[in-house]
Amino acid sequence: MEQSKLNTDKEIALKQLNRIINKLPKEHREFIEQAFIHKRIPKEYLFSSMLFAFSNAAGLAFNLKAGGYTNYGNLYLALIGSRGDSKSPAMSLATEVLNTNDHEAYEEFESKKKEIQSSEAMEEETVERKQLLVQNSTIEAAMYAHFKNPYSLGVFVDEIVSLFDKISNKNNSEGSQWNIFLLQGYTNQHIDISRKTTDSYRMKASYPTILGSIQTQLLPKLFAHGNLESGLIDRVLFTPRLTANNKLSKSRLLDETKKNYEDSLKNLLYYRKHIEGAGTSLSLNLCPDAEEMLHDHVQNLIIKQQRLPNIQREYNSKMQINIYKLIIVMHLMVNSADNEFQNPITVETIDLAICVNEFYFTNFKMITSTSVNVVDDKIFKEILIKKAISNGATQ
Repeated sequence: MEQSKLNTDKEIALKQLNRIINKLPKEHREFIEQAFIHKRIPKEYLFSSMLFAFSNAAGLAFNLKAGGYTNYGNLYLALIGSRGDSKSPAMSLATEVLNTNDHEAYEEFESKKKEIQSSEAMEEETVERKQLLVQNSTIEAAMYAHFKNPYSLGVFVDEIVSLFDKISNKNNSEGSQWNIFLLQGYTNQHIDISRKTTDSYRMKASYPTILGSIQTQLLPKLFAHGNLESGLIDRVLFTPRLTANNKLSKSRLLDETKKNYEDSLKNLLYYRKHIEGAGTSLSLNLCPDAEEMLHDHVQNLIIKQQRLPNIQREYNSKMQINIYKLIIVMHLMVNSADNEFQNPITVETIDLAICVNEFYFTNFKMITSTSVNVVDDKIFKEILIKKAISNGATQ
């Protein structure tokens, strides 16, 4: 029965994925399809990585006032698979533009530092480093980097389980701070840091995004040690392995296809830079029919929530928030080639965002049906020993 249900969920997820890809703009659709053929990168991995790239590039520069709140497009995403499943190549390919941007910003940062050090200025000048992503960072450094880059901060972690291990460790003060940062940052709450020995600072709104990967056998660790109960897991859009290409291509991904995708992302970054320079945020508007469709979708989610098992019920409640985030990101993706981000959000974009929202819910059902209650022996022993130590048990 469980195996049959798993297959059913996977089949549903595959249909949803294909429907999503077919609805994407041509430059994004071709990028996914050609990367699958020529680089053997699973379609779902690259799509999720692209969502992260556009989510991070959008930042606080775009908002949607709907559902009684001002919503922003920051997303938390995790790719699930075995070693060699091309999780890292998908992440790197989709975010290459962001990394290049950070490389150039760092070189400029270092150059300005050297200029100041070699000058004979009487007063000390400060240079701020601009960046979109952090990879290996303490929570204090990450939050300070966010303060210096207030419109967004992307947490790009190849193996995300180490971050969740830190968060779930009750004796790790840094882990608890990461937990608070990610829980509150999901809804773009303020950050107020007070220090006795270092600088204090305050941000009106936060915008963290996450992209990471995790091996399938380690997935139960994400649901252990209070991560599920804290609600952090419910905020993550999970992407298990769905597609595979075992045929080695004699050709390569076309330069034009890669350029078309990258240009669309660069368009968004360029547009955001002007908004950020003015210190504002562009409010997106819904067409009347789009507003009606969105209302019906959220209402259906609320009604459906009451009939779901507990673990799915909590995830459904975050779907009611994620839909607004996904609408923003999908609108930006749809309009990225023409740079028409100020256009009203259409029914077609709402439909696409709903498809994406339901796709990740199917993924969540699929992984929780096998991962939450089934823990391998090694992980079970680790959990048991840690629990025994915390309870003061003897050897």
